[in-house]
Amino acid sequence: MVLVLGGTFDMGDLIGDGMENELPVHKVTLDTFYIGRYTVTQAQWSSLTPENPSRFQDVDRPVEQVTWDDACAFAQRLTQAHSGRFCFDLPTETQWEFAARSGGKPERYAGGDDIDRLAWYEVNSGSHTQPVGTKAPNGLGVFDMSGNVWEWCRDTFRTDAYVSHAANNPEINMNAADRVIRGGSWNLDAWSARCARRFSFRADLFGPGLGFRLVMTPNPDSSHR
Repeated sequence: MVLVLGGTFDMGDLIGDGMENELPVHKVTLDTFYIGRYTVTQAQWSSLTPENPSRFQDVDRPVEQVTWDDACAFAQRLTQAHSGRFCFDLPTETQWEFAARSGGKPERYAGGDDIDRLAWYEVNSGSHTQPVGTKAPNGLGVFDMSGNVWEWCRDTFRTDAYVSHAANNPEINMNAADRVIRGGSWNLDAWSARCARRFSFRADLFGPGLGFRLVMTPNPDSSHR
């Protein structure tokens, strides 16, 4: 896990090449959190889950073809495996974007503007996922937040989410089918790998271009353990 120091940043399409659901640009303040240096790999998944659902089987590649509920269940199992000393979860989309943009910097992709240095996408992926960490990291030392696989976020997807975001640690949590996915994929174009790009996907669906990354917070109630 990589420590992401909290702070205030301008969230949304700063560059002007996005969609209406990436607007308005708005200030958000986040608390400090930890985020996975890589998306969850098939080796990590298999350490807690008996069946590997991935189409592109390789222990060092991202686990994919997992639903939102599958990803949440894995986070719960990992929390239990650590005896509750750490709480694991999917990132909110605000946490995801802040971390992708190297701590809220005005970056098009996760680490800058040179997508071929940073991301596996349709032009260079070879039509499949690639082992994690084989492109350059962003400014926080986090890999593959642009490209390789889309990543589930905790939030319910709303096209107008940015109008209703709270100023501090926003999260949209509604009884709805669609969840937020971020980051683009091995089978999509560079535009889809932008840090500001947000997309919806039904929580009960899955695909070979969709995985997840976890965030972690220490549990203050576990100090006696």
